[in-house]
Amino acid sequence: MGRVLVARLDSMGDVLLAGPAVRAVANGRSGRTDGVAGNHVVMLCGRQGEAAAGLLPGAAEVYSWDSPWIMNPAPAMTGPHADRLIEYVRNSRISEAVILTSFHQSPLPLALLLRLAGVERITGASTDYAGSLLDVRLKPGEDFPEDQPEAERALGIAEAAGFRLPPGDDGKLRVADIPDVRGLVGDGPYVVVHPGAAVPARAWPPLHHAAAVELLQGSGHKVVVTGGPNETSLTATVAGPSALDLGGRTDLSTMAGVMAGAQAVVVGNTGPAHLAAAVGTPVVSLFSPVVPAIRWAPYGVPLELLGDQNAACRLTRARVCPVPGHPCLDSVSPEEVVAAVERLISGVSSLSTHVSTRRKARNR
Repeated sequence: MGRVLVARLDSMGDVLLAGPAVRAVANGRSGRTDGVAGNHVVMLCGRQGEAAAGLLPGAAEVYSWDSPWIMNPAPAMTGPHADRLIEYVRNSRISEAVILTSFHQSPLPLALLLRLAGVERITGASTDYAGSLLDVRLKPGEDFPEDQPEAERALGIAEAAGFRLPPGDDGKLRVADIPDVRGLVGDGPYVVVHPGAAVPARAWPPLHHAAAVELLQGSGHKVVVTGGPNETSLTATVAGPSALDLGGRTDLSTMAGVMAGAQAVVVGNTGPAHLAAAVGTPVVSLFSPVVPAIRWAPYGVPLELLGDQNAACRLTRARVCPVPGHPCLDSVSPEEVVAAVERLISGVSSLSTHVSTRRKARNR
């Protein structure tokens, strides 16, 4: 059994989207004849993705290291900070690494540190010349299209390294050990509304959320409102007097359980949207087009995508909306959200489909 590092240095949602790639690496390299099955996968992530990495099937070990070229705000890149990662990798006897990145990121800074740690074989996707830093290099836009779901991009990088999903694995997102949360949410069907977002540009207004909750309850739906410890004021506003307010009362695993039991989840394009997809729950996605939906929409579940995808903020990657009035999302009415929930519950919405593309790897 080999020890292979899989790196995804971003936040919770990005790590969840790496799940199919992690399972492929854990399954092992196709065509092996030495009788050894599978790999011990060490998942390298930042602190924002650590909890999600611990939920991924196939991730045997998780190591958290804050990347100075990924994190915002970024930690200082000092010798001791780099040495901490180098020493960990060296002492962990890791001989191979698969570096997962998005279209705007380079694998080369991490590849350099992994080379210094003695990693013998490294795979990644790089627009820039990689020299001796990558053994298997994919060129974005040439070896694979940029406009594809992030889960498929990550799986394609793992496939370029020679790793394949096991037979019967459909390549969708997954998490392990989903808890039973009936003691928290009670019995009977319910809809989850998650009003928070990682950045303001991706947030639907709180009062829009509150109105949608009232309309859902008026239509006979039980509503559960979720949020993190720093979102309790927001969830209280959205839940109002009668919805179940779980703001600050769930860790990531418990939130997975809450979402797994829901009929549908209403959420922006933020990490919990991918958590909902990972537990197989249909999603009403209030999607701000600051990033492309084809890459970042909830993957592999029934989906209702709301929001003006051609708004002026399109593809800006803005953290704060650059357009007065935030029209891409503010223009979505609570009534539209409720109608989307009803379509998902009734099965009228179709399963979101994504076109897989064959990729070829380039050796350096």
